Amino acid sequence: MADRKSFLVRLPADLLDELNRWARDELRSLNAQIEYLLRDAVRKRRSSHDRSQADGQPPDRTDA
Repeated sequence: MADRKSFLVRLPADLLDELNRWARDELRSLNAQIEYLLRDAVRKRRSSHDRSQADGQPPDRTDA
């Protein structure tokens, strides 16, 4: 198993509630749901970045 690090994150209560509902809907723990969402976001960013480099364009920025 890969080395896992822990860290503290502060979230607005409404976002935490929504993440908890989403995790429950998908039968995941809150931690597993957040990890899933982060991995998916990184995968999409890498894919977008790879396509941009192939086109000679800078990667798209999606600041939240």
